[in-house]
Amino acid sequence: MTTSETHHLHGSVPRLGTVVMKFGGTSVGDPEKLKHVAERLVATCEAGNRVVGVLSAMGHTTDELVELAYKISPTPDPRELDMLLSVGERISCALAAMAIHDLGHEAISLTGSQAGIVTDTVHTKAKIVEVRAKRIHEALDKDKIVLVAGFQGVSSDSLDVTTLGRGGSDTTAVALAGAIGAEACEIYTDVEGVFTADPRVVPMARKLHAVSYEEMLEMAASGAKVLQLRSVEFARNHGVMVHVRSSFSDAGGTWIREEDERMLEKAMISGVTHTTEENLYRVEGTTPSKLFSALAEAQVNVDTILINGDGAIVYSAPLEDHQASEKTLNALGISWTSRDDLGKVSVIGAGMKSHPGIAAKTFEVLGELGIEPEVVSTSPIKIACHIAKKDVERAVKALHSAFGLDTDLAERGHE
Repeated sequence: MTTSETHHLHGSVPRLGTVVMKFGGTSVGDPEKLKHVAERLVATCEAGNRVVGVLSAMGHTTDELVELAYKISPTPDPRELDMLLSVGERISCALAAMAIHDLGHEAISLTGSQAGIVTDTVHTKAKIVEVRAKRIHEALDKDKIVLVAGFQGVSSDSLDVTTLGRGGSDTTAVALAGAIGAEACEIYTDVEGVFTADPRVVPMARKLHAVSYEEMLEMAASGAKVLQLRSVEFARNHGVMVHVRSSFSDAGGTWIREEDERMLEKAMISGVTHTTEENLYRVEGTTPSKLFSALAEAQVNVDTILINGDGAIVYSAPLEDHQASEKTLNALGISWTSRDDLGKVSVIGAGMKSHPGIAAKTFEVLGELGIEPEVVSTSPIKIACHIAKKDVERAVKALHSAFGLDTDLAERGHE
């Protein structure tokens, strides 16, 4: 419903459309913040929108539940771990619904399964395969604010509760927005949007008004923690516009949307991202097909892949996957080594496609700092360098400055 001709049942407020609003853990961190979220959801409804809220667990609830599980068992059963971890988001939704009722509006809280979020069978890292949104539509048609527990769903095969992995509430929100035809998916967080670099490392980093899906995919894969990578993939594949903005102000944030040709002409580089949470593996004695099939079977998220002329295979994977990765390599009975002393710095921008010399400038800046990359990987819009962890922050600062990202041009180039 997108026309202004359809009117709200409680008077003559025109309907503006359907909006999905996701609030992260810091946004719902305590009862007062939850009440503020309830007020924001009600205000959006009173402005004439049909509203679906997706809530994360309060504060550090998920981390505390994980810690509790490992106090009980050194190797928690994945099915039962998912049952435990799904509790946090349900608490947030139920409390927010209570607050909305106190504000004089109707609300209903739904678990992931009640909301129709159907997943595969992979516990702790499930993927959404379908959204059966009938119950959400019915509640919206009754003029209710719908609150959906993020980060979770139900397996289509086993009917077990599953969770979607770290940051999975982002994916919940984007999937719901796509399924119900929402005008936009608003991701409310503790930052004001997507920045040209991590503001904690580069105080002069600028907020971008908009980035393309492809740029955001590279940023998310290269260390930017604003959005879960899978949520960006889902948004791109289903054409969902995402608005990342602050929970604590009414200021506009960053729009993630289709690539704009005008952006290509203005902005050469969108940002410099970094991560120190990857391991780099060097493997010998197997084929790429056998290696990566085994890693995929173990649900290891592989990032950088390089195959040397001497037959060695180099790949990187998140620290959280190190146990699964090492178990897989040992099971293959092959020779391998790993390094945890490297970080990754990435220069990202759609403008690379039409501006030669980005690589030369990147390596020139690193060379002036005396930094020699151990591994380099590229895409049409990214140059990623694995360097010593101790050098990561000064490399980020130098590259950010060298590409003019600490000037007004960085913002103007993405308007």
